[in-house]
Amino acid sequence: MRYRITLFLFLLTVGTLTAQMRKWTLEECVAYAVDNNLTVEQFELDLENARVDRSDAIGNFLPSLNAQMSTAGNTGLVLDPTTNVFVTSTIFSANGSVTSGVNLFDGLRNVHRLNRAKLNEIANQYRLDNLVDDIRLNVANSYLNILSNKESLKVAEAQYAVTVEDLKRTRELVESGVVPRGDLLEVEATAATQEQTIINNQNQVLLSKIALAQLLQITDYENFDIADEEFDVPPSDILKYSPKVIFDKALTFRNDIKFSEAGVDLAEKDLQIAKGAVYPTIGAFFNYNTRYSDQTRDFITGEKIAFKDQLWINDGISYGAQLSIPIFNGFSTRNNIRRSQINVEQARLQLEQTKLDLETTINQAYVDVQNTAKAYEASQKTLDARRTAYEYTKDRFEVGLMNAFDFSQAQSRVDNAEAEVVRNKYNYIFRIKVLEFFYGLPIVLN
Repeated sequence: MRYRITLFLFLLTVGTLTAQMRKWTLEECVAYAVDNNLTVEQFELDLENARVDRSDAIGNFLPSLNAQMSTAGNTGLVLDPTTNVFVTSTIFSANGSVTSGVNLFDGLRNVHRLNRAKLNEIANQYRLDNLVDDIRLNVANSYLNILSNKESLKVAEAQYAVTVEDLKRTRELVESGVVPRGDLLEVEATAATQEQTIINNQNQVLLSKIALAQLLQITDYENFDIADEEFDVPPSDILKYSPKVIFDKALTFRNDIKFSEAGVDLAEKDLQIAKGAVYPTIGAFFNYNTRYSDQTRDFITGEKIAFKDQLWINDGISYGAQLSIPIFNGFSTRNNIRRSQINVEQARLQLEQTKLDLETTINQAYVDVQNTAKAYEASQKTLDARRTAYEYTKDRFEVGLMNAFDFSQAQSRVDNAEAEVVRNKYNYIFRIKVLEFFYGLPIVLN
Protein backbone atom coordinates (compact mmCIF):
# COMPACT_ATOMS: atom_id res chain seq x y z
CA MET A 1 0.00 0.00 0.00
CA ARG A 2 2.80 2.39 0.90
CA TYR A 3 4.49 1.56 -2.40
CA ARG A 4 1.33 2.42 -4.36
CA ILE A 5 0.95 5.75 -2.56
CA THR A 6 4.59 6.60 -3.22
CA LEU A 7 4.22 5.68 -6.90
CA PHE A 8 1.03 7.77 -7.18
CA LEU A 9 2.72 10.81 -5.65
CA PHE A 10 5.72 10.35 -7.93
CA LEU A 11 3.54 10.19 -11.04
CA LEU A 12 1.55 13.18 -9.85
CA THR A 13 4.74 15.19 -9.31
CA VAL A 14 6.11 14.20 -12.72
CA GLY A 15 2.80 15.14 -14.35
CA THR A 16 2.77 18.51 -12.63
CA LEU A 17 6.34 19.26 -13.61
CA THR A 18 5.65 18.18 -17.17
CA ALA A 19 2.68 20.53 -17.34
CA GLN A 20 4.75 23.36 -15.91
CA MET A 21 7.62 22.71 -18.32
CA ARG A 22 5.44 22.76 -21.43
CA LYS A 23 6.75 25.05 -24.15
CA TRP A 24 4.18 26.28 -26.65
CA THR A 25 4.87 26.36 -30.38
CA LEU A 26 3.27 28.95 -32.64
CA GLU A 27 0.89 26.37 -34.14
CA GLU A 28 -0.21 25.29 -30.66
CA CYS A 29 -0.77 28.89 -29.59
CA VAL A 30 -2.89 29.64 -32.66
CA ALA A 31 -4.99 26.49 -32.25
CA TYR A 32 -5.51 27.10 -28.53
CA ALA A 33 -6.42 30.75 -29.05
CA VAL A 34 -9.04 29.86 -31.66
CA ASP A 35 -10.53 27.09 -29.50
CA ASN A 36 -10.69 29.12 -26.28
CA ASN A 37 -11.35 32.71 -27.35
CA LEU A 38 -14.56 34.04 -25.79
CA THR A 39 -15.43 36.17 -28.80
CA VAL A 40 -15.07 33.12 -31.04
CA GLU A 41 -17.48 31.26 -28.77
CA GLN A 42 -19.94 34.16 -28.98
CA PHE A 43 -19.71 34.23 -32.79
CA GLU A 44 -20.22 30.45 -32.87
CA LEU A 45 -23.42 30.92 -30.87
CA ASP A 46 -24.51 33.62 -33.33
CA LEU A 47 -23.89 31.12 -36.13
CA GLU A 48 -25.98 28.54 -34.30
CA ASN A 49 -28.76 31.14 -33.92
CA ALA A 50 -28.63 31.74 -37.67
CA ARG A 51 -29.14 28.03 -38.25
CA VAL A 52 -32.17 28.11 -35.96
CA ASP A 53 -33.52 31.07 -37.96
CA ARG A 54 -33.21 29.00 -41.13
CA SER A 55 -35.21 26.22 -39.48
CA ASP A 56 -37.89 28.81 -38.61
CA ALA A 57 -37.99 29.97 -42.23
CA ILE A 58 -38.47 26.41 -43.46
CA GLY A 59 -41.25 25.90 -40.90
CA ASN A 60 -43.18 28.85 -42.33
CA PHE A 61 -43.98 26.77 -45.44
CA LEU A 62 -45.53 23.95 -43.43
CA PRO A 63 -49.18 23.82 -42.28
CA SER A 64 -49.88 24.52 -38.63
CA LEU A 65 -51.65 21.90 -36.54
CA ASN A 66 -53.09 22.63 -33.09
CA ALA A 67 -55.39 20.76 -30.74
CA GLN A 68 -57.59 22.25 -28.03
CA MET A 69 -59.65 20.71 -25.23
CA SER A 70 -61.65 22.26 -22.42
CA THR A 71 -63.88 20.96 -19.63
CA ALA A 72 -66.34 22.84 -17.46
CA GLY A 73 -68.91 22.29 -14.73
CA ASN A 74 -71.94 24.58 -14.44
CA THR A 75 -74.74 24.73 -11.82
CA GLY A 76 -78.04 26.57 -12.12
CA LEU A 77 -79.61 27.91 -15.27
CA VAL A 78 -77.09 26.99 -17.94
CA LEU A 79 -77.01 26.36 -21.66
CA ASP A 80 -76.51 22.72 -22.59
CA PRO A 81 -73.77 22.87 -25.29
CA THR A 82 -75.07 19.75 -27.01
CA THR A 83 -78.76 20.76 -27.27
CA ASN A 84 -78.50 24.56 -27.07
CA VAL A 85 -81.35 24.46 -24.53
CA PHE A 86 -81.32 26.27 -21.17
CA VAL A 87 -81.73 23.88 -18.28
CA THR A 88 -81.61 24.23 -14.52
CA SER A 89 -79.18 21.60 -13.41
CA THR A 90 -75.54 20.81 -12.84
CA ILE A 91 -73.83 20.10 -16.15
CA PHE A 92 -70.41 18.72 -16.83
CA SER A 93 -69.31 19.38 -20.42
CA ALA A 94 -66.20 19.01 -22.55
CA ASN A 95 -65.12 20.43 -25.91
CA GLY A 96 -62.30 19.41 -28.21
CA SER A 97 -61.04 20.55 -31.60
CA VAL A 98 -58.15 20.15 -34.03
CA THR A 99 -57.29 23.05 -36.31
CA SER A 100 -54.88 23.27 -39.22
CA GLY A 101 -53.92 26.34 -41.25
CA VAL A 102 -51.65 26.98 -44.18
CA ASN A 103 -50.35 30.12 -45.88
CA LEU A 104 -51.00 29.90 -49.61
CA PHE A 105 -49.61 33.26 -50.71
CA ASP A 106 -48.00 36.14 -48.81
CA GLY A 107 -46.23 38.12 -51.50
CA LEU A 108 -43.38 35.55 -51.58
CA ARG A 109 -42.21 36.83 -48.21
CA ASN A 110 -41.70 33.31 -46.85
CA VAL A 111 -39.51 32.50 -49.86
CA HIS A 112 -37.43 35.61 -49.28
CA ARG A 113 -37.23 34.90 -45.53
CA LEU A 114 -35.82 31.45 -46.24
CA ASN A 115 -33.25 32.83 -48.65
CA ARG A 116 -32.38 35.54 -46.15
CA ALA A 117 -31.89 32.96 -43.39
CA LYS A 118 -29.50 31.02 -45.62
CA LEU A 119 -27.55 34.19 -46.42
CA ASN A 120 -27.45 35.15 -42.74
CA GLU A 121 -25.94 31.77 -41.86
CA ILE A 122 -23.26 32.27 -44.52
CA ALA A 123 -22.61 35.83 -43.30
CA ASN A 124 -22.13 34.66 -39.72
CA GLN A 125 -19.69 32.01 -40.92
CA TYR A 126 -17.70 34.70 -42.76
CA ARG A 127 -17.68 36.87 -39.64
CA LEU A 128 -16.44 33.95 -37.55
CA ASP A 129 -13.72 33.11 -40.07
CA ASN A 130 -12.62 36.74 -40.22
CA LEU A 131 -12.27 36.80 -36.43
CA VAL A 132 -10.16 33.64 -36.57
CA ASP A 133 -7.92 35.31 -39.18
CA ASP A 134 -7.41 38.31 -36.89
CA ILE A 135 -6.60 36.01 -33.96
CA ARG A 136 -3.97 34.21 -36.02
CA LEU A 137 -2.28 37.50 -36.87
CA ASN A 138 -2.41 38.76 -33.28
CA VAL A 139 -1.01 35.50 -31.90
CA ALA A 140 1.79 35.47 -34.47
CA ASN A 141 2.68 39.06 -33.61
CA SER A 142 2.72 38.36 -29.86
CA TYR A 143 4.71 35.16 -30.39
CA LEU A 144 7.34 36.95 -32.48
CA ASN A 145 7.45 39.72 -29.89
CA ILE A 146 8.43 37.18 -27.23
CA LEU A 147 11.10 35.72 -29.51
CA SER A 148 12.45 39.19 -30.21
CA ASN A 149 12.62 40.05 -26.50
CA LYS A 150 14.25 36.71 -25.70
CA GLU A 151 16.89 37.22 -28.36
CA SER A 152 17.50 40.76 -27.11
CA LEU A 153 17.99 39.30 -23.64
CA LYS A 154 20.52 36.79 -24.97
CA VAL A 155 22.39 39.58 -26.73
CA ALA A 156 22.42 41.66 -23.54
CA GLU A 157 23.71 38.71 -21.50
CA ALA A 158 26.42 37.99 -24.07
CA GLN A 159 27.43 41.65 -24.06
CA TYR A 160 27.59 41.61 -20.28
CA ALA A 161 29.81 38.52 -20.37
CA VAL A 162 32.20 40.34 -22.71
CA THR A 163 32.19 43.37 -20.42
CA VAL A 164 33.02 41.16 -17.43
CA GLU A 165 36.09 39.90 -19.32
CA ASP A 166 36.99 43.49 -20.22
CA LEU A 167 36.64 44.39 -16.55
CA LYS A 168 39.13 41.69 -15.59
CA ARG A 169 41.63 42.84 -18.19
CA THR A 170 41.16 46.47 -17.16
CA ARG A 171 41.98 45.60 -13.56
CA GLU A 172 45.15 43.92 -14.77
CA LEU A 173 46.04 46.96 -16.87
CA VAL A 174 45.41 49.27 -13.91
CA GLU A 175 47.55 47.14 -11.67
CA SER A 176 50.33 47.15 -14.27
CA GLY A 177 50.05 50.93 -14.66
CA VAL A 178 49.08 50.88 -18.33
CA VAL A 179 45.75 52.69 -17.78
CA PRO A 180 44.60 54.97 -14.94
CA ARG A 181 42.22 53.75 -12.21
CA GLY A 182 39.49 56.07 -13.55
CA ASP A 183 39.22 53.83 -16.60
CA LEU A 184 38.40 50.90 -14.32
CA LEU A 185 35.53 52.89 -12.84
CA GLU A 186 34.25 53.64 -16.33
CA VAL A 187 34.19 49.96 -17.27
CA GLU A 188 32.48 49.12 -13.99
CA ALA A 189 29.82 51.72 -14.81
CA THR A 190 29.37 50.11 -18.22
CA ALA A 191 28.90 46.72 -16.56
CA ALA A 192 26.31 48.16 -14.18
CA THR A 193 24.43 49.72 -17.09
CA GLN A 194 24.39 46.40 -18.90
CA GLU A 195 23.07 44.68 -15.77
CA GLN A 196 20.20 47.15 -15.78
CA THR A 197 19.63 46.42 -19.46
CA ILE A 198 19.43 42.70 -18.70
CA ILE A 199 16.84 43.38 -15.99
CA ASN A 200 14.81 45.54 -18.39
CA ASN A 201 14.98 42.85 -21.07
CA GLN A 202 13.86 40.21 -18.57
CA ASN A 203 10.89 42.39 -17.72
CA GLN A 204 10.07 42.79 -21.41
CA VAL A 205 10.18 39.02 -21.88
CA LEU A 206 7.83 38.56 -18.94
CA LEU A 207 5.42 41.26 -20.12
CA SER A 208 5.31 39.84 -23.65
CA LYS A 209 4.63 36.36 -22.23
CA ILE A 210 1.78 37.76 -20.17
CA ALA A 211 0.38 39.51 -23.24
CA LEU A 212 0.34 36.26 -25.23
CA ALA A 213 -1.04 34.29 -22.28
CA GLN A 214 -3.87 36.80 -21.94
CA LEU A 215 -4.55 36.48 -25.66
CA LEU A 216 -4.79 32.72 -25.13
CA GLN A 217 -6.80 33.33 -21.92
CA ILE A 218 -4.28 31.42 -19.83
CA THR A 219 -4.05 32.68 -16.25
CA ASP A 220 -0.96 30.72 -15.16
CA TYR A 221 1.51 33.35 -16.36
CA GLU A 222 4.41 32.09 -14.28
CA ASN A 223 4.50 28.66 -15.92
CA PHE A 224 3.68 29.84 -19.44
CA ASP A 225 6.47 29.90 -21.99
CA ILE A 226 6.99 29.35 -25.70
CA ALA A 227 9.33 26.95 -27.42
CA ASP A 228 12.96 28.05 -27.76
CA GLU A 229 12.76 28.47 -31.51
CA GLU A 230 14.97 30.57 -33.71
CA PHE A 231 13.67 31.91 -36.98
CA ASP A 232 15.72 33.35 -39.77
CA VAL A 233 14.26 35.83 -42.22
CA PRO A 234 12.25 33.57 -44.54
CA PRO A 235 12.76 33.71 -48.29
CA SER A 236 9.72 35.33 -49.87
CA ASP A 237 8.63 36.29 -53.37
CA ILE A 238 5.77 38.45 -52.15
CA LEU A 239 7.41 41.70 -53.28
CA LYS A 240 7.39 40.38 -56.86
CA TYR A 241 3.69 41.16 -56.88
CA SER A 242 2.42 44.71 -56.97
CA PRO A 243 0.01 45.98 -54.30
CA LYS A 244 -2.74 45.97 -56.95
CA VAL A 245 -2.18 42.27 -57.68
CA ILE A 246 -2.22 41.43 -53.98
CA PHE A 247 -5.38 43.49 -53.48
CA ASP A 248 -7.18 41.81 -56.39
CA LYS A 249 -6.22 38.41 -54.99
CA ALA A 250 -7.40 39.41 -51.51
CA LEU A 251 -10.82 40.40 -52.85
CA THR A 252 -11.42 36.79 -53.89
CA PHE A 253 -10.98 35.17 -50.48
CA ARG A 254 -10.86 37.72 -47.65
CA ASN A 255 -13.61 36.98 -45.14
CA ASP A 256 -14.17 40.63 -44.26
CA ILE A 257 -14.98 41.32 -47.93
CA LYS A 258 -17.28 38.31 -48.12
CA PHE A 259 -19.00 39.40 -44.92
CA SER A 260 -19.65 42.88 -46.35
CA GLU A 261 -20.92 41.37 -49.61
CA ALA A 262 -23.25 39.15 -47.62
CA GLY A 263 -24.44 42.28 -45.81
CA VAL A 264 -25.54 43.74 -49.16
CA ASP A 265 -27.37 40.53 -50.07
CA LEU A 266 -29.13 40.51 -46.69
CA ALA A 267 -30.24 44.12 -47.11
CA GLU A 268 -31.63 43.33 -50.57
CA LYS A 269 -33.57 40.38 -49.17
CA ASP A 270 -34.98 42.61 -46.45
CA LEU A 271 -36.13 44.99 -49.19
CA GLN A 272 -37.88 42.15 -51.01
CA ILE A 273 -39.58 41.08 -47.78
CA ALA A 274 -40.75 44.66 -47.15
CA LYS A 275 -42.14 44.94 -50.71
CA GLY A 276 -44.05 41.69 -50.22
CA ALA A 277 -46.25 43.41 -47.64
CA VAL A 278 -48.08 45.36 -50.38
CA TYR A 279 -49.53 42.15 -51.86
CA PRO A 280 -52.68 40.35 -50.62
CA THR A 281 -52.27 37.28 -48.45
CA ILE A 282 -54.25 34.10 -48.91
CA GLY A 283 -54.64 31.39 -46.28
CA ALA A 284 -56.69 28.25 -45.79
CA PHE A 285 -57.91 26.47 -42.68
CA PHE A 286 -59.50 23.19 -41.63
CA ASN A 287 -61.17 22.50 -38.25
CA TYR A 288 -62.60 19.39 -36.66
CA ASN A 289 -64.49 19.77 -33.36
CA THR A 290 -66.68 17.72 -31.03
CA ARG A 291 -68.32 18.08 -27.61
CA TYR A 292 -69.73 16.13 -24.66
CA SER A 293 -72.33 16.83 -21.97
CA ASP A 294 -73.42 14.60 -19.12
CA GLN A 295 -77.01 15.81 -19.70
CA THR A 296 -77.27 14.46 -23.23
CA ARG A 297 -79.77 11.62 -23.45
CA ASP A 298 -81.19 9.38 -26.12
CA PHE A 299 -84.50 11.01 -27.16
CA ILE A 300 -86.11 7.53 -27.54
CA THR A 301 -84.89 5.62 -24.48
CA GLY A 302 -84.04 8.59 -22.29
CA GLU A 303 -80.74 7.01 -21.30
CA LYS A 304 -77.54 9.03 -21.08
CA ILE A 305 -75.38 8.74 -24.16
CA ALA A 306 -71.91 7.41 -23.45
CA PHE A 307 -68.89 9.69 -23.71
CA LYS A 308 -67.31 7.96 -26.70
CA ASP A 309 -70.62 7.86 -28.55
CA GLN A 310 -71.12 11.60 -28.10
CA LEU A 311 -67.73 12.30 -29.61
CA TRP A 312 -68.85 11.15 -33.04
CA ILE A 313 -72.48 12.17 -32.68
CA ASN A 314 -71.59 15.79 -31.81
CA ASP A 315 -68.57 16.23 -34.09
CA GLY A 316 -68.33 18.67 -36.96
CA ILE A 317 -65.95 19.96 -39.62
CA SER A 318 -65.30 23.48 -40.86
CA TYR A 319 -62.97 24.60 -43.62
CA GLY A 320 -62.38 27.61 -45.76
CA ALA A 321 -59.98 30.28 -46.99
CA GLN A 322 -59.35 33.91 -46.17
CA LEU A 323 -58.07 36.78 -48.24
CA SER A 324 -56.46 39.84 -46.67
CA ILE A 325 -55.90 42.90 -48.86
CA PRO A 326 -53.74 45.74 -47.47
CA ILE A 327 -55.36 49.08 -48.25
CA PHE A 328 -54.07 51.61 -45.74
CA ASN A 329 -51.92 51.05 -42.66
CA GLY A 330 -50.67 54.45 -41.67
CA PHE A 331 -47.78 54.53 -44.19
CA SER A 332 -46.00 51.75 -42.27
CA THR A 333 -45.58 49.50 -45.33
CA ARG A 334 -44.28 52.32 -47.50
CA ASN A 335 -41.94 53.52 -44.76
CA ASN A 336 -40.59 50.00 -44.19
CA ILE A 337 -39.83 49.75 -47.90
CA ARG A 338 -38.02 53.08 -47.81
CA ARG A 339 -36.02 52.06 -44.75
CA SER A 340 -35.01 48.84 -46.46
CA GLN A 341 -33.90 50.79 -49.55
CA ILE A 342 -31.76 53.01 -47.33
CA ASN A 343 -30.26 49.94 -45.65
CA VAL A 344 -29.33 48.55 -49.06
CA GLU A 345 -27.48 51.74 -49.94
CA GLN A 346 -25.74 51.75 -46.56
CA ALA A 347 -24.67 48.12 -47.02
CA ARG A 348 -23.24 48.92 -50.45
CA LEU A 349 -21.35 51.89 -49.05
CA GLN A 350 -20.03 49.69 -46.24
CA LEU A 351 -18.80 47.18 -48.82
CA GLU A 352 -16.97 49.89 -50.74
CA GLN A 353 -15.51 51.23 -47.49
CA THR A 354 -14.31 47.73 -46.55
CA LYS A 355 -12.64 47.37 -49.94
CA LEU A 356 -11.03 50.79 -49.57
CA ASP A 357 -9.78 49.94 -46.06
CA LEU A 358 -8.36 46.65 -47.32
CA GLU A 359 -6.58 48.35 -50.19
CA THR A 360 -5.13 50.96 -47.82
CA THR A 361 -4.00 48.25 -45.40
CA ILE A 362 -2.32 46.25 -48.18
CA ASN A 363 -0.55 49.32 -49.55
CA GLN A 364 0.68 50.14 -46.06
CA ALA A 365 1.77 46.53 -45.48
CA TYR A 366 3.64 46.58 -48.79
CA VAL A 367 5.48 49.76 -47.86
CA ASP A 368 6.20 48.35 -44.39
CA VAL A 369 7.86 45.27 -45.91
CA GLN A 370 10.03 47.43 -48.14
CA ASN A 371 11.01 49.77 -45.31
CA THR A 372 11.69 47.01 -42.78
CA ALA A 373 13.77 45.13 -45.36
CA LYS A 374 15.92 48.20 -45.89
CA ALA A 375 16.10 48.85 -42.13
CA TYR A 376 17.14 45.25 -41.44
CA GLU A 377 19.82 45.32 -44.12
CA ALA A 378 21.09 48.70 -42.91
CA SER A 379 21.21 47.57 -39.27
CA GLN A 380 23.27 44.51 -40.27
CA LYS A 381 25.77 46.70 -42.09
CA THR A 382 25.86 49.06 -39.13
CA LEU A 383 26.49 46.16 -36.76
CA ASP A 384 29.36 44.86 -38.88
CA ALA A 385 30.92 48.32 -38.94
CA ARG A 386 30.44 48.81 -35.19
CA ARG A 387 32.04 45.45 -34.42
CA THR A 388 35.05 46.25 -36.60
CA ALA A 389 35.40 49.65 -34.95
CA TYR A 390 35.05 48.04 -31.53
CA GLU A 391 37.85 45.56 -32.17
CA TYR A 392 40.09 48.39 -33.28
CA THR A 393 39.10 50.46 -30.22
CA LYS A 394 39.68 47.49 -27.94
CA ASP A 395 43.21 47.03 -29.22
CA ARG A 396 44.00 50.70 -28.66
CA PHE A 397 42.48 50.61 -25.16
CA GLU A 398 44.51 47.60 -24.09
CA VAL A 399 47.77 49.35 -25.00
CA GLY A 400 46.71 52.55 -23.28
CA LEU A 401 46.07 54.65 -26.41
CA MET A 402 42.40 55.25 -25.56
CA ASN A 403 40.60 56.10 -22.36
CA ALA A 404 37.85 53.95 -20.87
CA PHE A 405 35.09 56.45 -21.66
CA ASP A 406 35.69 56.32 -25.41
CA PHE A 407 36.06 52.53 -25.16
CA SER A 408 32.72 52.18 -23.35
CA GLN A 409 31.06 54.40 -25.94
CA ALA A 410 32.31 52.13 -28.70
CA GLN A 411 31.00 49.11 -26.85
CA SER A 412 27.66 50.84 -26.25
CA ARG A 413 27.35 51.52 -29.97
CA VAL A 414 27.88 47.80 -30.64
CA ASP A 415 25.24 46.91 -28.05
CA ASN A 416 22.74 49.28 -29.61
CA ALA A 417 23.48 47.99 -33.10
CA GLU A 418 22.95 44.37 -32.03
CA ALA A 419 19.66 45.25 -30.34
CA GLU A 420 18.56 47.13 -33.46
CA VAL A 421 19.31 44.10 -35.66
CA VAL A 422 17.13 41.91 -33.42
CA ARG A 423 14.23 44.36 -33.50
CA ASN A 424 14.41 44.87 -37.26
CA LYS A 425 14.74 41.13 -37.89
CA TYR A 426 11.53 40.12 -36.17
CA ASN A 427 9.69 43.19 -37.36
CA TYR A 428 10.69 42.27 -40.91
CA ILE A 429 9.55 38.66 -40.44
CA PHE A 430 6.16 39.77 -39.16
CA ARG A 431 5.66 42.31 -41.95
CA ILE A 432 6.45 39.67 -44.56
CA LYS A 433 3.94 37.27 -43.01
CA VAL A 434 1.25 39.96 -42.90
CA LEU A 435 1.66 40.75 -46.59
CA GLU A 436 1.75 37.05 -47.48
CA PHE A 437 -1.38 36.58 -45.41
CA PHE A 438 -3.21 39.15 -47.53
CA TYR A 439 -2.10 37.19 -50.61
CA GLY A 440 -3.65 34.03 -49.18
CA LEU A 441 -0.55 32.27 -47.86
CA PRO A 442 -0.74 30.61 -44.41
CA ILE A 443 1.17 32.01 -41.43
CA VAL A 444 4.08 29.57 -41.17
CA LEU A 445 7.40 30.73 -39.73
CA ASN A 446 9.49 27.64 -40.40
